[in-house]
Amino acid sequence: MWLAHTGYGLPFAVYLLRNFMGELPREVFESAAIDGASPVTSFFRLAVPMSVPAIAALVIFQFLFVWNDLLVALIYIGAANPQNAPLTLAVANLVNSYGSGWWYLGAASFISMSVPLLVFFTLQRYFVRGIVGGSVKG
Repeated sequence: MWLAHTGYGLPFAVYLLRNFMGELPREVFESAAIDGASPVTSFFRLAVPMSVPAIAALVIFQFLFVWNDLLVALIYIGAANPQNAPLTLAVANLVNSYGSGWWYLGAASFISMSVPLLVFFTLQRYFVRGIVGGSVKG
């Protein structure tokens, strides 16, 4: 399951972070090299702190993708293994084909929706800057 989500999310992560880091000012890295900083030091002390908005946007996107992923859970885990079912599959199985148990669906949906909302509102100040920062300008 983890390998599948890594394979689906890694191309998007590379695309988003490469575009954002490509827009970072080269003068900052040149001045760090003149001051004697190695490329590793420049990356961890300059590039990573300046890329916090893009990393936060990536965290929001990937968290919501993995949290709401019913299709991959159904394909790889299957409905026959309920003790390993993710939350979306458990919520989908609350209502059976005859419609009984529908009253549990509203409460379970509200609880499952509270965690992504908490993540988004915690990281929302970085979200717009991270998305817009790597976009094409001109």
